[in-house]
Amino acid sequence: MQVLVRDNNIDQALRVLKKKMQREGLFREMKARRAYEKPSEKRVRLRAEAVRRAHKLAKKRAQREGLLPKPAGKAPPAGRPQGRA
Repeated sequence: MQVLVRDNNIDQALRVLKKKMQREGLFREMKARRAYEKPSEKRVRLRAEAVRRAHKLAKKRAQREGLLPKPAGKAPPAGRPQGRA
């Protein structure tokens, strides 16, 4: 993983690095490797993650088909016109 530092701006480079590591899942993996996870616990965790993914997919599919209401979007701030001024 590589991050370019521009104009000696270390803070911005660190933010970019953290974001890349987050996207890659490195923080989650480091947390998981801190302690030993028994095989039975790993099976339970993986099964629970699969169930969560399946429920999320089913919910999205139901929203697409109109069986569930779509999630409310963000409303634009009141009092400000949209577009360029």
